[in-house]
Amino acid sequence: MEQLREERRYTYADYCTWDDNERWELIDGVPYAMSPAPRPRHQNIAGEIYGQLRGFLKGKPCKALISPLDVRLNADGEDDTVVQPDVVVICDRAKIDDKGCKGAPDLVVEVLSPSTSRRDRWEKLNLYRRCGVREYWIADPDTNTLQVCTLHEQQYIVTVYAEIDTVSVSALPGCEINLHDVFEQL
Repeated sequence: MEQLREERRYTYADYCTWDDNERWELIDGVPYAMSPAPRPRHQNIAGEIYGQLRGFLKGKPCKALISPLDVRLNADGEDDTVVQPDVVVICDRAKIDDKGCKGAPDLVVEVLSPSTSRRDRWEKLNLYRRCGVREYWIADPDTNTLQVCTLHEQQYIVTVYAEIDTVSVSALPGCEINLHDVFEQL
């Protein structure tokens, strides 16, 4: 892969030419190398959330998908943003194509890692809000908490839940996620 230059803005078309053995995200034209493989606890949290969502959605029109999956938030050849959230739910099946998700998912879940925590809490929060993601969850393995950001009038309303709570998914009426199971230690 070419040496990435800080002063250059990259697009999804550039991203598609990069080495498949390396994982990258592109936010407003700036490339970010994905951290090494996530820790087992990170994977367990993402997998449990995905499993509960997938079970609820069986036979319903929405679809839960787990990383790695390219989410092209503005989705055209000149787009400069592609992310790989840990879990997404997409209710408009027309947004799912052979390259991933084209447009904003209804629900995005990020599990914090030491190397991505700041980006997940600030840059991606603002990015997802700006792009119209209805609900954004930030799971923190260190504190066993879940920050739920629900879009209301183009702003996120934030609620924090602890591992003893059950969370209702506003983007999926009737769906509840048991955080005790999500944050269960390995």
